[in-house]
Amino acid sequence: MASHRRPKQPSRARAYVLTGAAATAVVLSAQVNAHAAPAQPNKNEVKAQVDKLLEEQEQSTEKYNGAKERADQLRKQADQLQDQVARGQEQLNELASGLAAVAGDQYRHAGVDPSMQLMLSSDPDKYLDQASSFDQAASTQTATLKALQEQQRRLEQQKREAATVLAELDSRTQELNGARSTAQSKLAEAQRLLSTVSAADRASIVRGDDGSASRSASRVDPASLPAASGAAKVAVDAALSRQGLDYVSGATGPNTFDCSGLMVWAYAKAGVSLPRTSQAQAGAGVSVGTDWHNAQPGDLVIYKSDRSHVAMYIGNGMVVHAPKAGDVVKVMKVDAISINVIRRV
Repeated sequence: MASHRRPKQPSRARAYVLTGAAATAVVLSAQVNAHAAPAQPNKNEVKAQVDKLLEEQEQSTEKYNGAKERADQLRKQADQLQDQVARGQEQLNELASGLAAVAGDQYRHAGVDPSMQLMLSSDPDKYLDQASSFDQAASTQTATLKALQEQQRRLEQQKREAATVLAELDSRTQELNGARSTAQSKLAEAQRLLSTVSAADRASIVRGDDGSASRSASRVDPASLPAASGAAKVAVDAALSRQGLDYVSGATGPNTFDCSGLMVWAYAKAGVSLPRTSQAQAGAGVSVGTDWHNAQPGDLVIYKSDRSHVAMYIGNGMVVHAPKAGDVVKVMKVDAISINVIRRV
């Protein structure tokens, strides 16, 4: 009868060797994986993040534009007020000098009683003439004193106004610097994210969902659009002439633009002055509501709940605009973005 022997078990030492080898293999595998090339970022995820960053960058840009416009106004106002203060001080000094001269003349005559002066005078008629002049000098002194007091009051008011304007200017300058820094950081982060995807995906993300290549897209010919007239026609033609030029934060032309800067530049060609920011442009002219079917060429189309983007209606359901950093002036469908309000300039 065959004997049934139990299989020989590996020794405890051999088991430890095998276990150690397996552990080493796991560690080496983990190290290799750790140094392997990272997985290619998901294009859609990158696009979503980049779009959000560029939207925030545009918001900061419009905040910067508004702060800069106000700072420029305040700087001009402060210069005018400081000039007024300087002129006011000169006038005050002149009035004070005139008052001192009249007061000195009074003092010299006040030491002798008028009746005694008359008796001692060798020429009574001359004295009476002098007395009349003295009365006139006293009257002049009173008028000069009143003018001096009024000038002092006016000068103090001008100084207070200048101080208030300079304080606001300082605040606006800080806001300006903060908005510019934020816009630059958002743009830098968007560029960093774009650098993580392929060149083809990067171009696709930058040009947007409409799929039209930024620089090679066919241009819209103004002759193919509904007729406009007056300032609107000039503005539409001017804006369309900038197709293909770069978007640059804070730029108002003639060769680079941000969204509101394009509107300012185009309407300036028609002799119309627009506010600098998209938020302020949302109050320009008269409202046409939110239905783009009521829009006419030249109307300003304000987008998003915060009114941080603006374009110009050109007809046929299209607008021309400066979209975002990395893109260029081009056309898009008027309702591609949520419309906030349409304004007729």
